[in-house]
Amino acid sequence: MRVAAARLRQRLGRRGAFLGGMGTLWLLYGYGLLVEPIASTASYRLLLHVMPMDAWAVAWVVAGSAALLCAWTRPPWDWPGFAALYATAIPWGLSSLMSWWPLDDNPRGWIGAAIWGALGGAIWVVVGWPEPPRGERGGGHAER
Repeated sequence: MRVAAARLRQRLGRRGAFLGGMGTLWLLYGYGLLVEPIASTASYRLLLHVMPMDAWAVAWVVAGSAALLCAWTRPPWDWPGFAALYATAIPWGLSSLMSWWPLDDNPRGWIGAAIWGALGGAIWVVVGWPEPPRGERGGGHAER
């Protein structure tokens, strides 16, 4: 089992593991939007002028699937997965922010903006990470 885990870790790398985890979250979030739409759409009212909620749900599922597929590719070929994640998180963050200020429709819109903005920031940081050379991808601590 350890050998299989080591091979998987080596195959995915850090960027691939991040894409796999975030892609899974995006896929599940989109599926959740399809199965049980959000009851209060105050934060996303602006987005609903662009596309209906079902279309946004499909966009989340597609972005998550793209990230999951790109997790298995090596840099720089994994960039479409990062772009797909970013392209869905940022509009939701901006819509939440705008619902709080300047529109003043949602007094808690800043919370959604902070969450989606933090996720977008994490994506922005990880896309800039270089993968360590294959010999340095050990499973844990650096030697002292």
